[in-house]
Amino acid sequence: MGDTPLDDLSRQALTKGIADIGVDLSDEQLQKLAAYLTQLHKWNNAFNLSAIREIQDMVKLHILDSLVIAPLLSGERFVDVGTGAGLPGLPLAIAFPQQHFSLLDSAGKKTRFLWDVCQRLTIDNVEVIDKRVEHYQPSVQYDGVLTRAYASLKNMVDSTTHLLKVGGYFWALKGQMPDTELAELDGLNKSVTLSDSYRLSVPGLDAERHLIKLRKMV
Repeated sequence: MGDTPLDDLSRQALTKGIADIGVDLSDEQLQKLAAYLTQLHKWNNAFNLSAIREIQDMVKLHILDSLVIAPLLSGERFVDVGTGAGLPGLPLAIAFPQQHFSLLDSAGKKTRFLWDVCQRLTIDNVEVIDKRVEHYQPSVQYDGVLTRAYASLKNMVDSTTHLLKVGGYFWALKGQMPDTELAELDGLNKSVTLSDSYRLSVPGLDAERHLIKLRKMV
């Protein structure tokens, strides 16, 4: 996969952070994550895929911030809506090679990056979809819908519910606990129920992180 620009400190932060989260990855998986960071950093300079510019910051703000939900995730088929540069779906796909991940985004420069990196790193459990969410009609609905920094919970449910099977889960990564959004959702959408919420601890990151897990009832 070639050399990566990660310095020793960043490599240690990546390896230790993944261990602290409780995810058991092989050397090959760690190399793929490092190589993904390499490509993201390289493409970001030209195509502005992420506001995070330093690769050392990408370790915690992108990779660890995505993988922190790995110990909680259940299901076989997931769609990451508004995936951008592949977050959180691509790090999770590397961590779970037996599960399927669809990465959905309507920005061509981002999907081109994802196609390139999946081919370059031989990540074959990922499908990249260049469409707006309302135009994507999967032949088989998913076990889980993943979102990260995606508008409000109500907007997420309203715009992505057609992708999710009944009994499946919305996995919404948030910053602070979205109490107002949950109240709005409870009052307006009876087809979804709050299954659980988790306060997350991202290694090396002081900011608040939460995971909201909603179940599609009908």
